[in-house]
Amino acid sequence: HLQLVESGGGSVQAGGSLRISCAAAGDTLNRHCMAWSRQAPGKEREVVASIYTGSSDTYYADSVKGRFTISRAGNTLYLQMNFLKPEDTAMYSCGGILWPISVGGRVCSQLAYDNWGQGTQVTVSS
Repeated sequence: HLQLVESGGGSVQAGGSLRISCAAAGDTLNRHCMAWSRQAPGKEREVVASIYTGSSDTYYADSVKGRFTISRAGNTLYLQMNFLKPEDTAMYSCGGILWPISVGGRVCSQLAYDNWGQGTQVTVSS
């Protein structure tokens, strides 16, 4: 069972960059769907990026495409966020699910993750 801990959030001005991290323990991330989601006050959780560690298939929500990059190194998941906007302000969390390589990673963004970490706050000021 994966335990996930996020870090690296902070405050930045619009147009700036941040890289947030998610350290995973409890399993080796070699056949997992991993996702970053965000939730702003009063809004529903939104999956912004996902990756399948068995193939590196990635997905990005339209709202972040071209600005955010998801990656994985060993048992750490990253989200590089560039050209940040005030509407990117939210609590960012990571989730992970063991997923068979025979199915592939194109559905990683649609899975019902149940192990979101405690999150790291990202605040973008205008």
